[in-house]
Amino acid sequence: MSEKPTVLVVCGRNKRRSRTAEYIFKNDMRFSIRSAGLSPKSDRQLSEKDITWADIILVMERSQKARIVATYRHIHLPTIEVLHIADVYDYLDSELIELLTEKINAALHVAFSL
Repeated sequence: MSEKPTVLVVCGRNKRRSRTAEYIFKNDMRFSIRSAGLSPKSDRQLSEKDITWADIILVMERSQKARIVATYRHIHLPTIEVLHIADVYDYLDSELIELLTEKINAALHVAFSL
């Protein structure tokens, strides 16, 4: 692990949930963050380079974790945590920001004592 943990946040198309997470945590000095999506229609599609960069991957749904594990089984995967946040929010929705803030801080506290 690097000096600061590296956090990759993934959702379906990198348009709302993961992009919101990256936006709200982009200036957090405790860790580095980037976001990606699983769909070929993603604003930024998940790549092997993203996975090897990450110390932890946070996904929104269980099916996203399963897809990453199946697609990238040929490389070492970091811990993948499921945040259980449904795709029902708009980008920067205040309830989404609250959920992401709470769940990401909790996941990082467990993983890195942040």
